Amino acid sequence: MSEIPAKASSSEGSSGAEPAPQAGRAPDDGNRSPSAPDERPEQADVWQSSPPGSIYDYIKVASFSLGPDGLIDQWSRRAAQLFGVEPAAAVGKDPIEAFVPADLRDEGHRKMAEILDGREWTGVVPFRMPPAGEGDEPQAGFAEVYVMPTTTESGERAALCIVVDVQTLRHIETDLAASQAIFGQSPFGFLLFDLDLKVQRTNRTFTAVFGGQVDDHRGRTVHDYLPRHEADRVQGALRRVMESGEAVTDMQLVGPAPDSAERRHWSINLYRVHSGSGRPIGIAGLATDVTRRHAAAREAAHARRNLALLNDAGARIGNSLDLETTARELLDVVVPGFCDLASVDLYQGLLTGDETALTRHSLADGSAELRRVAAASAVADVPFLGLGGEVPVSVGAVHRFTFNSACADALRTARPQLLPAEPGGLVQSTLAVPMVAHDTVVGLVQFSRTKGSEPFNDRDRSLAVELAARAAVCIDNARLYRREHERALILQRSLLPPDNPEASGLDIACRYLPGNAATEVGGDWFDVIELPGHRTALVVGDVMGRGLRAAVAMGELRTAVRTLALLDLEPAEVLSALDEIARGLGAPGGVQQATRTARTANSFGGEDLSEVYLATCVYAVYDAVTRRCTFANAGHLPPVLVEPGEGALMLDVPPGMPLGVGGEPFEEVEVELPENALLALYTDGLVESRDHPLDEGLSAFRAALDDPAPALEDVCDHVLNALDTRHGEDDIALLMARVQGLPTENVGDWTLPREPKSVGRAREYTRAQLTGWDLEALVDTTELLVSELVTNALRYGEGDIRLRLLLDRTLVCEVWDAGLVQPRRRRARDTDEGGRGLQLVGLLSASWGSRRTPRGKTVWFELPLPDGESGLVDPTEALLSLF
Repeated sequence: MSEIPAKASSSEGSSGAEPAPQAGRAPDDGNRSPSAPDERPEQADVWQSSPPGSIYDYIKVASFSLGPDGLIDQWSRRAAQLFGVEPAAAVGKDPIEAFVPADLRDEGHRKMAEILDGREWTGVVPFRMPPAGEGDEPQAGFAEVYVMPTTTESGERAALCIVVDVQTLRHIETDLAASQAIFGQSPFGFLLFDLDLKVQRTNRTFTAVFGGQVDDHRGRTVHDYLPRHEADRVQGALRRVMESGEAVTDMQLVGPAPDSAERRHWSINLYRVHSGSGRPIGIAGLATDVTRRHAAAREAAHARRNLALLNDAGARIGNSLDLETTARELLDVVVPGFCDLASVDLYQGLLTGDETALTRHSLADGSAELRRVAAASAVADVPFLGLGGEVPVSVGAVHRFTFNSACADALRTARPQLLPAEPGGLVQSTLAVPMVAHDTVVGLVQFSRTKGSEPFNDRDRSLAVELAARAAVCIDNARLYRREHERALILQRSLLPPDNPEASGLDIACRYLPGNAATEVGGDWFDVIELPGHRTALVVGDVMGRGLRAAVAMGELRTAVRTLALLDLEPAEVLSALDEIARGLGAPGGVQQATRTARTANSFGGEDLSEVYLATCVYAVYDAVTRRCTFANAGHLPPVLVEPGEGALMLDVPPGMPLGVGGEPFEEVEVELPENALLALYTDGLVESRDHPLDEGLSAFRAALDDPAPALEDVCDHVLNALDTRHGEDDIALLMARVQGLPTENVGDWTLPREPKSVGRAREYTRAQLTGWDLEALVDTTELLVSELVTNALRYGEGDIRLRLLLDRTLVCEVWDAGLVQPRRRRARDTDEGGRGLQLVGLLSASWGSRRTPRGKTVWFELPLPDGESGLVDPTEALLSLF
C-alpha cells in the first residue's frame, strides 16, 4: 500500500477550549526510518496515533462550531492546521466570508440560513489552503464538510462542522484501486504475510497455480507450498526481511506444482509492508513463474555449449594427417565436455590401405573388422567399458560387431542408434554414431554418459552426428592423403636405384629418407648409371614441389637422364637437353609448345598459364681408368670432396640455372680424384631445415665428413646421425662414392698405324693380353670381334687407330679413330658379301656401341667374364647363323 501520512485526531469537544493532547506517536514526516516506528518526539501539537487499523491513521479530520449568529465560536487546532488560520483569527468570523470564494458566497449564505434553521448538510466546499512556504500564494483546496445542527444551553440553534481533506481521500481511493489491481488483476502471484510469517492474503493468479480459493490459503506457511529445503530458504529470507527491512529480489525457487511431477521455477521478490504510521504490518511477496525462462536459458546454454564444442572441434580436429591422432583429437573435444566415456572404431581395411574393403559385403552389413584406435574416460580409475552387451575392447584391438547389435545397425544404415544401458551398470545412455565422409562409412564413434548425468536427447543426437561427421571428413582426408603419400613414395622408391648400386672403380653407398607423414613426398632423386669404358655417371637432383606431381616429374626427369646418359653425351650437353625436357613437362605439346607459349606471352604481355616444373641437378661422369670426374651443375648444391688425410671441401662447380628455366648454357669442371678419395652428392634436405639455416648445415656436413670411417656405409650412418635429419620437412638424398681407380695392370692400350697389317697386330696384342689375364676362354671371341672393329676403322675411319682392353667386372674392348661417322648396324641380304660385321659383334658380345670423343669416335663391345656357369657363344655357330 501507499504510504499515507498518519494524522490521527484526538477527541474534540464542543467547547472553545482545546483538550490537552494525549501522548501518542509523532507524525510521519516521510523521512523516518521504518525500523524505528516507536520514536515519539515530545511535541504538544501533534497528530496522535489511534489504535492499529483506525481510519484516522490515514485521513485528516478537523472540526469547528458555529453559533446562533452563524459566526465561528469554536476553532480546533486541527482546523487551524488544515485551513492555516489560528483560533484567534477565526473565532467570531463568518466562515462564508472568510473561506469561501466571492463568487460562491451568495449560495453559501443561503445554505448557512438553512443550516441554522435545523437542516443537516453535506457537501464539498472549496477553500483557500495555507501557502506551502513563506512567500508562496495560497492554494485552492476542497474539503468535504458535514454540518450537524446543535442547540446551545439557551436553546438557540447552532451547528457543528466536521471537515475532511478531500485530497487525502482521493489518495486513499487511488491506493485502494492500486491494491485491488495488484491482488485482482496482476498476472503475477501475490502473497501478503503477516507478522507471524503466515499467509494473510493471496490473489487469483497464485491460487490458479496452487489451487483452491483465495480464503483457503489464509494462515498457511511456505512449507505448505515448497519442498522442505526450498521452504527453509524462503522462511529464512522472510525473517531477514522482517528484521532488517531490506528487500529480497529475484530469489530463485524450484519445486513441483500441485498434482504434477514437473519441476517448476519461480522468481520471488520480498519486501516489508508498513502501516500509515510506519509500523511494520507484514511482508509482501511477488512471485513469477519463470519455468519457460529457465527452459529457454537452458536451451540457450546448451546451444552455446554446442556451438563452443563445434568451434573447438573445428580448431582441434584435423590438425594432423594421421588417422589415429585425428581420432584422439575428437575424444579430447567431447570428453568431458559432451560425454563421460567415448571410443572410436575404424574399419581395419581402411587402416591397412586396402581400398577394396570399401566394396566388400561385410562392410555394407556392418560386420567387417574394426580396430579401436582411441578411447577416453572422464571417470577416475574406470576404463572404457563394453556397451550394449558388447565385449569390452581395448585400444588397438581388432574386433567385429555382431550382426544384430545396435552398433552394426548404425554402421549398416549410417544412422545413429541409442544403445540400451545394462542394468546395474555405470553407463545410463550411449549413442552409437557412424562416421560418414563423402557418403562412405569409415567407422563408428560411441558417446556414453554415466548415471547422474543428463541422458542424451535429440539435440545431443544432432550434435553427436555433426561432431562425428567432422571427424570422419578429417579421417577420410587423412586416409586419402596417406594413400597418395604412399603411392608417391612407392613411385619414388621404384624410380630410385637399388640399395647397393655397383660401379666400376667406385665404392658406392646411398641413403634416401622421405619426409614425415605430415609433409608430402618431394622430388629428390639420385642415380648411378654405368657407362661404356668402365665409366660411371653419378646424378643427384631435386624437383621443386611436393606430392604425386613432383614424384611423377622426378620419374620423367630420371628416365630422361638415363636415356641421355646412354647416348654418352658430355655432362653439360646432358643438362642442356634435360633443361628442354623440364620446360616441356608442364605443357601439353612438349617443349616446343611451351617455347611458343612463352614467346607469345612475352610479346603480348600476357601470362603463361602452363604449369612450370623446376628442378636442380648435379651430373658427374667418372672414368675409372683415368680417375678423372667431369661435373656439371644446374642450380644444385655443390659436391663435397674429401681427399685422404685432408679436410672436406666443397668443389667449385659453377651453379647454372635450375632445369626448366632455360636460356643459359651449363659449364663443365673436370677434377682428378685421388685414390681413396671420398665424393659426396646430396640434396638440400640434408643440410637445411626450419631450425638450421643452409650455411650452418653445410658447415656441419663438412665437419661430419672429416676423417671418414673406412666403411662407406658407416660414413653414411655417421652423417645422418650427426646432422638434423629427423625434421621431416623435406626428403633427404645422399650419394657417397669412394674412388678406387682401375689398376694399371688391368688396362691394355696400343696405338696402331693406319695400315692393313694393324689388323693382325691387333689380334696378337689381344691374345697376349688375355693370356696374361688368364682369360683364354675369351681369346677366340675377342680376337674375332677386335678384328672386325679394327677392319671397320681402317675402311671407314680416319687417322691412327687406338686399341684398348679394360678388365674389371667385365671385359671391355675399345677401338678409337678420328672419324666422325658413327657405325650403323644394318641387315645384310643373302647375296651381300659384306655388312655382317656389326651383326656378328651384336651376336657374340653382351653389349656394344659407339660414342663421340673430342677427337673422333670410339666403338666398343663388352664381354662377360667366364664364371663356369654361363657358357660363351661359339663363334662358329654365330657365323653360320648369319647365313
